[in-house]
Amino acid sequence: MGKKTLVFGASLKETRYSYLAIQKLLRYRKEVVAYGLRQGKVGEVIIDAKLKVYTNIDTITLYMNPVRQKEYYDHLISLKPNRVLFNPGTENPEFYELLKQHNITFEEACTLVLLSTNQY
Repeated sequence: MGKKTLVFGASLKETRYSYLAIQKLLRYRKEVVAYGLRQGKVGEVIIDAKLKVYTNIDTITLYMNPVRQKEYYDHLISLKPNRVLFNPGTENPEFYELLKQHNITFEEACTLVLLSTNQY
């Protein structure tokens, strides 16, 4: 496995992009941890319903709308990721500014596309 990814806003519903992202990250041999509103499992990945202080996070890939992200800003920044990916529908200029202030790279990009095109 390689650098660790936190899927933030993970879902147990098989039709959700966050669910598909977890599966694809695993297929591409990425280390994955996940946080969502409901605890459960996607493959071998446990979705935590309580916030944890995850360590060694390289990438946070967001699957939570901007309004809901707000309460998690401080927590996500405290994890000191190398980058945050804003998947379609999660774009958030307010959060971009906070990430800039903490020297955290971010991009508006689809995790599934990045993996498929070998740009992850």
